[in-house]
Amino acid sequence: MALFSRNQGASEWLICGLGNPEPRYDGTRHNAGFAAIDAMAEQWGIRIIKSKFKGLYGTGTAGNHKVILLKPITYMNLSGEAVRAACDFYKIPPERVIVLCDDITQAPGKLRIRKQGSAGGHNGLKSIIAQLSSQEFPRIRIGIGEKPSPDADLANWVLGHFTPDEKKAIEARHKDIAEAACMIMDNQSDKAMSRFNG
Repeated sequence: MALFSRNQGASEWLICGLGNPEPRYDGTRHNAGFAAIDAMAEQWGIRIIKSKFKGLYGTGTAGNHKVILLKPITYMNLSGEAVRAACDFYKIPPERVIVLCDDITQAPGKLRIRKQGSAGGHNGLKSIIAQLSSQEFPRIRIGIGEKPSPDADLANWVLGHFTPDEKKAIEARHKDIAEAACMIMDNQSDKAMSRFNG
């Protein structure tokens, strides 16, 4: 029997990392979600090489859970289209979707886990909320640092690259992000928030 089927949605989780697909965006602040899910895939032995759902994805297991790891290739503002397509195919409800994304309100490497909530100004989250018609999905927001000044251009900031120290700080949290995702899937979101937030 195949590991995944369209009728097994109750036992599966979708974990989606947000970012922009072109090579020129590799290593940028806005692609912190892509980097985190790549690290997660490496840790769990999952290859994100299949093309479908307006994204790249891979399937495997994490602990006792079947997982689909997804990287939308729609560009950030349309990320919800990929998430919805995967959810529709695997029949996954919003509460079993975990989103990994950048957060300009947190210092590089700081994490903020939430069980649900608004987009908080993040266009990728806005798109997912609109496509799923729900805010009730957990997310792990990865600090990328605030703009250097209030009048600095936000787009230029999030599409800029990390300094070596910032990159190191974020990469040091990748194992924590994977562990937090497992805790969320184990119905231990409160424990994950207490342990990893801030």
